[in-house]
Amino acid sequence: MTGAGLADCKKALTETDGNIDAAIEIIRKKGQAVAAKRSDREASEGCVLVKVDGNFAAMIALKCETDFVANNADFVKLTQDILDAAVAARCKTLDEVKALPMGGATVAEAVVDRSGITGEKMELDGYSVIEGECIATYDHQSKHSLCTMVALNKCVADATVGKNIAMQVASASPVAIDEKSVPQEVIDSEMRVAIEKTKEEQIAKAVEAAIRKAGVNPAHVDSDDHIESNMAKGWITPEQAQMVRELKVKVAEEKAANLPEQMIQNIAQGRLKKFFKESCLLDQEFIWDKTKTIAQYLKEQDKELTVTAFRRFTLRAE
Repeated sequence: MTGAGLADCKKALTETDGNIDAAIEIIRKKGQAVAAKRSDREASEGCVLVKVDGNFAAMIALKCETDFVANNADFVKLTQDILDAAVAARCKTLDEVKALPMGGATVAEAVVDRSGITGEKMELDGYSVIEGECIATYDHQSKHSLCTMVALNKCVADATVGKNIAMQVASASPVAIDEKSVPQEVIDSEMRVAIEKTKEEQIAKAVEAAIRKAGVNPAHVDSDDHIESNMAKGWITPEQAQMVRELKVKVAEEKAANLPEQMIQNIAQGRLKKFFKESCLLDQEFIWDKTKTIAQYLKEQDKELTVTAFRRFTLRAE
C-alpha cells in the first residue's frame, strides 16, 4: 500500500498495534522527516518522461540523488503516474500538478512519502506543456534523462517528420524557433559577449604582433607560468621576459583606447548571426542532412509546414 520496505512496515504496525491507517501515517511522517533532513542535498539524478494526448503534451522530471533510485521500476512508475494525472487534468503549471490527488493524498505528498521509502531527497521539476495540431515526442535512447516535444502546425503523411524534429531539438538544443522568437534579453546578452570577445581578440592580435616584432616567440610568453618555465629552460632571457611583460601592458592599453568602433560592431554582428544560425531551430543544420536547414527540410515535406512550439529538458549538465 505504501511501497515501503517490509521492515519499515512491520515496525510501523508494531508501534500501532496493527492499526494499518496509523501505521501508514507513521511511514508518511518518516518520509517528511527524511525530506526535511535531506533538503540541502542535490537531486541531480532522476526520471524525465514525456506524454502526448491529442493536441496536448506534457513533460515532467522527478529528481532524486542517485541513479540506483532513478532506475528503480517503482520510481519510474511514480513519475509516469504523476505525468498521466497531469495530462489527464490538462495541468499547465507545476503547482497544479503538485496539488493533484494521488493515493488518498496529493502528488506533492506522494513524492515526500516516496522519499521516506528510498531515504533520498526527491523533487518535481521541469514540468512544461505544449499544445498544437501535430505533436511529436522523443525520449533519448529511452533512458528517461533527456526528453523533447515538438508541435507542428499540421500533420503530414510521413509520421517520422515530427520525430526527426524532436530528435533535432534533443541533439542541437535550440533556444528558439527562429530569430524573431529569441528573447530580447538573450540577444542583448549575446551581443555584449560578442563585443567583449571581439575586443579581446583585437587586443590579443596587436600584442602578439608587437611581441613578434620584438623578436620573441609569442608561444613562449603567453602566460606568466610559461615565461618562468621558458626562462628556466634558457629559451628567453630575464631581460626579454621583463620587456615582454611591459610590452603586453603598453600595447594592450594603447589598442584598447583606439579600437575602431564600427569594425567591432560589424564583427560582433557577424557573431550574433552565427548564434542565430546555431541556436534557432528553423535555421539549424538538419542533423540527418547537413546540406539543408530544418526550415528547408520541413518545406520539402509540405510548403506550409513549420514548428509552432518545442520544449526540451535534460538531467545532464551541458
